[in-house]
Amino acid sequence: MSTTDSPQKLGGLVIGAIGVVFGDIGTSPLYALKETFAGHHPIPVTAAAVLGVLSLIFWTIMILVSLKYVIIIMRADNRGEGGSLALLALVTGMTKDSRLSHLVALLGVFAAALFYGDSMITPAISVLSAVEGLEVVTPRFAGFVLPITIAVLTALFAIQKRGTGVVGMLFGPVMCTWFGVLAVLGVLSIAQHPEVMAALNPLYAVQFLAAHPWLSFLALGAVVLAVTGGEALYTDMGHFGKFPIRLAWFGLILPALVINYFGQGALLLADPAAVQNPFFLLAPTWALIPLVVLATMATVIASQAVISGAFSVARQAVQLGYLPRMLIVQTSGSAMGQIYVPFTNWTLYLAVMALVLGFQSSSSLAAAYGIAVTGTMMIDTILIAFVMVLLWRWHWLVVALVAGGFLMVDLAFFSANAIKIPQGGWFPLAIGLVSFTVLTTWKRGRQLLFRKMAELSVPLKAFLGSIGSDIPRPPTTAVFLTSNREGVPAALLHNLAHNRVLHARVVLVTVVTAEIPVVDAADRLALTDLGKGFHRLIIQYGFMEQPNIPAAMQQCAALGLELDLMTTSFFVSREIIIPSLQPGMALWRERLFKQMSKNAHSATEFFQIPSNRVVELGTQVEI
Repeated sequence: MSTTDSPQKLGGLVIGAIGVVFGDIGTSPLYALKETFAGHHPIPVTAAAVLGVLSLIFWTIMILVSLKYVIIIMRADNRGEGGSLALLALVTGMTKDSRLSHLVALLGVFAAALFYGDSMITPAISVLSAVEGLEVVTPRFAGFVLPITIAVLTALFAIQKRGTGVVGMLFGPVMCTWFGVLAVLGVLSIAQHPEVMAALNPLYAVQFLAAHPWLSFLALGAVVLAVTGGEALYTDMGHFGKFPIRLAWFGLILPALVINYFGQGALLLADPAAVQNPFFLLAPTWALIPLVVLATMATVIASQAVISGAFSVARQAVQLGYLPRMLIVQTSGSAMGQIYVPFTNWTLYLAVMALVLGFQSSSSLAAAYGIAVTGTMMIDTILIAFVMVLLWRWHWLVVALVAGGFLMVDLAFFSANAIKIPQGGWFPLAIGLVSFTVLTTWKRGRQLLFRKMAELSVPLKAFLGSIGSDIPRPPTTAVFLTSNREGVPAALLHNLAHNRVLHARVVLVTVVTAEIPVVDAADRLALTDLGKGFHRLIIQYGFMEQPNIPAAMQQCAALGLELDLMTTSFFVSREIIIPSLQPGMALWRERLFKQMSKNAHSATEFFQIPSNRVVELGTQVEI
């Protein structure tokens, strides 16, 4: 955020951030306190317990969200972008020549894998908890909770292909209203029992932990629900900038959340029976239906933010080589972040439906929630420790105190959530493990494939030296896509062997993904004249960009290479994988890699090459 930006632009960014970034953490009051006192490990509703839990919630938010993410981790931006994969790319660049590079890569990939588990649970628990407010209106509505939840979520996933630009314009005002209502409900309740504000004193949390060690440890598994979505502040930093997110957090979101939690606590002090649903019981009877509608809208917005985040992570994973090419649809001509990934969308939808139908209530789902979030937070702490040492050059003692302190808190919450694995915590872990296996299998398989292709390729220098005058060379241009910057592409050798022709001008194109979000236009192309009509073109893209080879090649004129794309043929090699018992990967992973390779999106469409200009040639490769 530049200091020269106008107040109007800053205001728009703040409202936009409120609408997109804080949906997940902003809807946590619907279930966090309820699950702490009435969840799988219920706590007796006494004055000491209420004040102790409120103090735990307040200081957890302050330490894990305000201090860790908003103040410290948001400093570690990768050219303005945040999130686990952006942080991974940043740390990978600093540890490239270190023995720690492999460990760092695995940690970052596992954090991204856990995000998928989290992105499946968030829509299910959020929308369910909002619609369950109907049961507070009258128990007769209980039978409508599941059908309404399913209908709302189905509509949400169905509209993704149309883009979220128009709906997104409503996100900010709706969420501003939501946080305003949270604050008003909290203030009205606190006014009746102001003694609840004593919980701001951390001594109440310490006394609760000391008086009930085991009970308070179990409570941590539910207390962490108050900070789910805190990592989104860092993930969405690239869309709005640090300053607008920090301003929105400290200016509105944090006060509204704290006031509402303390308002719920004040209600429990007055009426312990309100533990069945302290959020909706804050409201007067006449306001329940409007509150349920507003809460449902807020949870839909929270779900939308998570779904959009899953699309972004999928694109980053494809660009960084952890997933095969897949169809990515740009739904906005002006906003790069507005994309639609059909495979990710419908995979999420099926998983969310399975969760809603399988668990059937937000309380049951709460057991599955938290393990993925705390796992991601723990990995972020480890990665940021590398940044503190290698980039910021902090003293090792300061790093030990800061990162070590965060890690102890993360471990405490992760351990408390690990107890919930049999009740549902296994689900995000299972999804994370499957996602991790898929991501690492594709990455490793591509490395083995490139190595094998390099072994089979003919050295380019020797090939150029062997070109004689007897080979027909029509006055046209051929572009060969190749991942190998040194050897001759297999498609070129096949074309020469079968068609006995070599185009007068040959351009060997290699697309490289840089470990930064967006590559400057000046650094996009690197052109080398190899002689005998051959050129090597390196095209660089950031991991947040969508490759477009024809558009990039039109810029070659500035480098001295005039190209008429209407008369240019593009040659693409499709590798046919043959699993074998050769050293490299386990046979089952090679078979998985083969299946993923078969289902990869066409290079022609992915690189936006006109299909009528493409010649595709197959190559069998044994790995």
